[in-house]
Amino acid sequence: MSDFKLKASALALSAALMAPVAAQAAVEGPSGMDFYDVPSINTTQNGDLIWYRNATVNLGAGAALAKAYNVMYRSTDSLGAQNAVTGTVLLPSTDWTGAGDRPTLSYAVGTHGLDQSCAPSMQLQAGTDYEIRNIRAALEKGYAVLVTDYQGYTTGATPTYLAGESQAHAALDIFRAASQIPHAGIDLNAPSAVWGFSQGGQTAAWVGQIADEYAPHLDLVGVASGGTPADFPVVADYLNGSTGASFLLGGIIGLAEQYPADIPVDQLASANGKAAIADYKTKCTFEFLFDYMNESLSSYTVGNKDLDELLQIPSIGQRINEQNLGGEGADVPVLLYHGTADEFIPIEQSVELKKDYCRRFDKVTYDVYPSEHIVTLFQAAPTVLTWLDERFAGQDPRNSCYSLSANPVSNANPGGGDFIVTLDEWNLDAELHLATLDQTVELPEDTTITADANITDESLVGDLYVPDFYAKLKILINLTVGLSVEPVGQIEATTQLSRDGILAINGSTQANVLINTAGFSWLPIPFNCKTIEPATFDLNYQGPISDFGAGGIVFEGVTEFSELECGWMTALFNSLVAGPGQQYSFRVVPPAPERL
Repeated sequence: MSDFKLKASALALSAALMAPVAAQAAVEGPSGMDFYDVPSINTTQNGDLIWYRNATVNLGAGAALAKAYNVMYRSTDSLGAQNAVTGTVLLPSTDWTGAGDRPTLSYAVGTHGLDQSCAPSMQLQAGTDYEIRNIRAALEKGYAVLVTDYQGYTTGATPTYLAGESQAHAALDIFRAASQIPHAGIDLNAPSAVWGFSQGGQTAAWVGQIADEYAPHLDLVGVASGGTPADFPVVADYLNGSTGASFLLGGIIGLAEQYPADIPVDQLASANGKAAIADYKTKCTFEFLFDYMNESLSSYTVGNKDLDELLQIPSIGQRINEQNLGGEGADVPVLLYHGTADEFIPIEQSVELKKDYCRRFDKVTYDVYPSEHIVTLFQAAPTVLTWLDERFAGQDPRNSCYSLSANPVSNANPGGGDFIVTLDEWNLDAELHLATLDQTVELPEDTTITADANITDESLVGDLYVPDFYAKLKILINLTVGLSVEPVGQIEATTQLSRDGILAINGSTQANVLINTAGFSWLPIPFNCKTIEPATFDLNYQGPISDFGAGGIVFEGVTEFSELECGWMTALFNSLVAGPGQQYSFRVVPPAPERL
């Protein structure tokens, strides 16, 4: 049995022996930043509450939130050493309509950054956390939602970023801490689950592998793990010198914090590397993402040692490989999901994790999204929440281990250059409101947009496709009208992603409107009507990056249809169709996922 298993078994036995003993009285913590100053820890049971306080969080208007708390609780790091971790407990205003007690979800966040200001608890308070949309969706389901900050956001500490066991301990121990908040009403015996993506997906998968031994008191019914870094050497090689290079640098910093003797960055880092590390520790995700893009590890090391050379150092190689998933089976049903266009974490190593679990006869559901990393994070939320609902209801999951579908293959943009998000035939849920007729025309379901959004040079260039279609319009009498929307030139826009994760798009596209037929469905009369000048559709949007994957990017506005040339019917159609005040709405929706 591994050292970790022995330590985990001892901790589990200790927890079982101590269970009948009442936990220490809950202590209300101080206000302001003093809350993050760690006091003496007077408990030996993982998850025990050190202190708590009422919290004000900003999840946006209409969030199904009744009450929020900040907590500090006892946990352990990857080596079994005691630590103190902070987090947020969110109680929904939505009633739980399922069977049994209200379930509790530990939502494991992805990469946030190493500065204390990046802590999820602080960003939730400020309303700047980029994962708010998913947290809101979980609250709307009626789940109590727990969001750990992970180790290292207390005052004077550095996060042990990507240290898998430490993160899993924090995500599990917050269940007990939340249950000890006076009058919060969180039942430690209620059904529970863990959901996370990217770093959070790593956390969730680790939870699935260690929960039975580390937290046997929990009724854990499933874990949802998306965009998961399962094979660290493979992921590190994928990131090195690529668009996601900043995550590799952050991982080295975080793992060196957890294993300082085995990953001695002070000895390995060059002067440039030490400066980069100091700078990195002051930034959050959308700051360092661009500042360290396409950099190789060799630019930070003494003697320009690159990744391969570093991994050949026995202590480093050992600790990096210890973060790999799949060496143990999952104790509960697992939902794995990944995007084929993921530019940060390759999908092939996610498929290998699925195979590792399947070889152990675990219950694995596997979903594939035709999207890149950030898009998949938010696009997957409805499907993940449905899967969680089924686990809370006690239903058996679909087991993708028996699927005969071919393994998905990456179609990510090549790394090492600009950060480009490709929209490959994304659906456009679009409609036009004709001003004079006061009638709305819905464009066909297979209307699409194909584009490259270059986040680096702040541009978007693409094409609009609208198939010919029929609409029922009342033009003096009810008629079936054959219409075409014929794009003129390409979509051109500027794009900006702020360091707070706010996406701005400003551009336009042009199109002519054609009327091909008008009449009755059984008696179409051919026409050849076309606007003399194309209409301009402004494409302006500003909002959180989460809208990109969640179908929340909507372009709305008003345009003008020029006069039409229609032969002998020109005067009639111009009076009914041409003119200003034509309203439009285009909602951009990623293509649907596939369940293997």
